[in-house]
Amino acid sequence: MLPFRKISATVPVLLFASLLAAGVTHAAPSADGIVVYNAQHESLTRSWVEGFTRETGIRVVVRNGSDSELGNQLVQEGSASPADVFLTENSPAMVLVDNAGLFAPIASATLAQIDPAYRPSHGKWVGIAARSTVLVYNKDKLTAADLPKSLLDLARPNWKGRWAASPAGADFQAIVSAILELKGEAATLEWLKAMKSNSTAYKGNSTVMKAVNAGQIEAGVIYHYYYFVDQSKTGENSQNTALFYFKRKDPGAFVSLSGAGVLTSSKHMEEAQAFVRWVTGKGGQTILKTENSFEYAVGQDAQSNPKLLPLKDLDAPTVDAAKLNGKKVVDLMTQAGLL
Repeated sequence: MLPFRKISATVPVLLFASLLAAGVTHAAPSADGIVVYNAQHESLTRSWVEGFTRETGIRVVVRNGSDSELGNQLVQEGSASPADVFLTENSPAMVLVDNAGLFAPIASATLAQIDPAYRPSHGKWVGIAARSTVLVYNKDKLTAADLPKSLLDLARPNWKGRWAASPAGADFQAIVSAILELKGEAATLEWLKAMKSNSTAYKGNSTVMKAVNAGQIEAGVIYHYYYFVDQSKTGENSQNTALFYFKRKDPGAFVSLSGAGVLTSSKHMEEAQAFVRWVTGKGGQTILKTENSFEYAVGQDAQSNPKLLPLKDLDAPTVDAAKLNGKKVVDLMTQAGLL
């Protein structure tokens, strides 16, 4: 079992006014608080938890892990899970848990806080942040004129040995799930087989970016925020690189949702719903703007970090997050020899 991490202390008295601030009425105090299975970045979730507890007095215990690890853990635990809320980096893990029938409907007031483009159609879970697919490239090795027009162009022979990705990670598998939804199974498998012969596999998006920065490889497929986080620090792993946004509703312009869901087995349903409402509301979405996670805010009229290319300018394809099939992606990537 993964270790629990207690982020906040127990507050013995839960004020009604605090619950109103979280969007919950008539909730009873809970000595146990809530348990969050967290696959989001630990620092971002820590900020959300601290802000939520500060406003509501509700205690939160966090169990950290990866998307696939915690998603499969929830499916295995079923109705016996101690989790109240599940947070992910990418949506396929949410779909896995959703398909197992383990999510309670998200409160309508919570859903209303998120732009409809950034939540699944059925309302069983909700988007809480987003990240854009990008091509990071070495500025000394490539110019804008050299770059592919589409993510799918990386399957062409002229890109053999020139690009990298992290195929074993949930980040990249989410991108492949978008290709599957947009282009179908046959085209996706063909692209993956070409990727097997054309690309170099690294472990993790940060490692891909470092390799591109060092000139070990010309380009790599990652999410945008790895670049911005590094730039906000020393920039030593990104100073020789630039980002290319595919746009034009290309599969390479896919915007992946981080999700939040409340478990049907939760014994603290109102507090769990309150937490998700807080994260999707002004408090949680403002943290995305003001802190250095560099993920996109997805709330109605919410502002993202000003250093980011605005979401509306990404010209991303329309993908219903509820349809992203992580299991089929793993099967196809295994068939192509990438996993």
